[in-house]
Amino acid sequence: MNDHESAAALRKEAAEVFHRLAGDTAAAPWEALDATAPALADTVAFGLAEVVGRPGLDLRTRQLVTVAVLAALGGCEGQLGFHVGGALRNGATAEEVSETLSQVALYAGVPRAINAMAVARSAVEEFHDR
Repeated sequence: MNDHESAAALRKEAAEVFHRLAGDTAAAPWEALDATAPALADTVAFGLAEVVGRPGLDLRTRQLVTVAVLAALGGCEGQLGFHVGGALRNGATAEEVSETLSQVALYAGVPRAINAMAVARSAVEEFHDR
């Protein structure tokens, strides 16, 4: 397999994971990045295919971990909302998202957890309105 074939296979795997998170109608993030930031596009695709898509944890668990990390980092509201939706699409409940953010409060701070809860609340409402 040459580099082009490897990149195409990676993008295909990444697309499969992405659609499990976002649903079938969403455009993969690397599509918007390819023209202006191809290295970032490749990084996103690699992360989805080779890390998020690994078999060691189910996608529901990986998404709850991602929600916790993004909440702890702060300033990642767009990504946080996306990954709350991804967690819900893959079997997590709104209560589990809330419990995840309660854990964040203990280890990363109450203000970050409160901010994340506002994003999560909107993402849960949007998910249930579909």
